[in-house]
Amino acid sequence: MGAYDGLLLLPGTAQHMAHERTVQRLLGEKLAALLGCPFLGPHQPGTEVRGRHYFLPEDTLVGDIRHLGIAGPEDFFGGQVEHAFLATKAISHPALEAPRHLPQGWSERFALEVESVTLPGYSVFHLEDAAEAGRRLLRDGPIRLKPVDATAGRGQQVVRSPGELDDALATLDAQRVEQQGLVLEEDLQQPSTYSVGQIRVAGITLSYHGTQQLTDDGHGNPVYGGSRLTLVRGDYLALMTLDLPRAVRLAIQQARIFELAALEVYPSIQASRRNYDVAQGLNAQGLSRSGVLEQSWRVGGASAAEIFALEAFVKDPQLQSLQASTHEHYRDAPPPSGSLCLYHGQESEDGPLTKYVKVGPL
Repeated sequence: MGAYDGLLLLPGTAQHMAHERTVQRLLGEKLAALLGCPFLGPHQPGTEVRGRHYFLPEDTLVGDIRHLGIAGPEDFFGGQVEHAFLATKAISHPALEAPRHLPQGWSERFALEVESVTLPGYSVFHLEDAAEAGRRLLRDGPIRLKPVDATAGRGQQVVRSPGELDDALATLDAQRVEQQGLVLEEDLQQPSTYSVGQIRVAGITLSYHGTQQLTDDGHGNPVYGGSRLTLVRGDYLALMTLDLPRAVRLAIQQARIFELAALEVYPSIQASRRNYDVAQGLNAQGLSRSGVLEQSWRVGGASAAEIFALEAFVKDPQLQSLQASTHEHYRDAPPPSGSLCLYHGQESEDGPLTKYVKVGPL
């Protein structure tokens, strides 16, 4: 504690709404207090960083970060990767046998190693590859088209026929697909989505499992509405000692296989915050499916629960487990009593928004 001269936010390249920045700042202040250092606000790009600092990046860091004085994952909350595609959904699936385009650094070995713990699908970086991959997958039922950088389920489309596929692909920007990629994946009926993750901050490791809930975004669209987490002090093995339902145990095992494969194939990845979404449901044939949808090595929707839980574990060294949850509602209503308000205002693209977190015993 007290090893840092201060905590700095690292703004990302994407446009973030005021409510996202508000929550980011609040989490930065909370982390700074836990680390025993002052909160210094956003780092100004191009300015020299002197001394040792802890960083809270908005996005997964890409490329060399040594100029910031970051020695390893103990110096920031999130993840760092060598190539931009590693921070997206694109790594979860293989490419076609003879793809028209692939990004530099792509490893087909990773996709093969995680094939048993992901859903059937392809990652493509060319619209013609998308058409071919889509037609293959449609033989077995409906498929889901997923922009690799979208969050909260936004921008995804379900297509059920070659005609629908052609119409969907016609709306996409060819250059954007080539630069960022596109995922085509088997669509599940009424899936349950589990979160599995781990954070390491201030010498403390917390691991968790949880579920996500959906909410109405104000326009009738179901979007991410929060996460309910069960957290333990320790690694994934400590998490597995809990009395867990079979579905949760499977989700944790699949997330661990995915993570170990990623760190083996791409050893330059470093992350103090890791989160994996695992979907379980039925496919078009009525067969049970379970697979990792994507990874998140950056501050995410569940991070408020992670960091407020961390505060409880820091304050009570004897504490071994607890529950924490985040909630998002697109309506003008204050958070309920007993919760901690993260945001309550109008600064959302979808109207009024309330965000809050709850922490309590199992």
